[in-house]
Amino acid sequence: MKILTVAVAAAAALILGLVLGALLLGHESEPGDQSPEAGFARDMSVHHAQAVELSFIVRDRTQVPEVRVMAYDIINTQRAQIGMFSGWLQQWELPQTSVRPPMEWTDHGHGGVMMQSYDDMPGMASDADLQKLKDASGVEAERLFLELMIEHHKGGVEMAEVVLPLTDRSEVTYLADTLVAGQQAEIATMEDMLAART
Repeated sequence: MKILTVAVAAAAALILGLVLGALLLGHESEPGDQSPEAGFARDMSVHHAQAVELSFIVRDRTQVPEVRVMAYDIINTQRAQIGMFSGWLQQWELPQTSVRPPMEWTDHGHGGVMMQSYDDMPGMASDADLQKLKDASGVEAERLFLELMIEHHKGGVEMAEVVLPLTDRSEVTYLADTLVAGQQAEIATMEDMLAART
């Protein structure tokens, strides 16, 4: 009986060791070049870069403190997150950019449709929209910025929600959750700001 108990304990210890080893090794393996994590980091960097650009444009076209504060918050937050995305790719020893189509890292392309350029990503403003914002000033610029940024944030939230079920990396999950919560809060604030200007 004692031998059987020892044998069972040894087998259990071996199984536990194998399971823990597999978990640890699985966690240590870095995402590959075509992984959802790498695609999300690259595409979201481009997405964030446009939000920063929009914010810089409106900053110089309004003197209203609440709009300028929102613009500064977006610039600072999204620049910091771009740095995190870049850091991930560097840590994973992957290139910062890819020739692969945007959103290819989703299950079958976003919404089942393969995108041809970054302009097709959710919430991205067109070149015409950017030029229109550059040509505007005062309340017109504020209203246009808020409209564009609300849609841009909705697109960012959508992209973050897409990656969540596709990753088991804690750093990616944490940042995606943070992004969703932060941008949803800013969307609500900007909707109130827009309503005050209509």
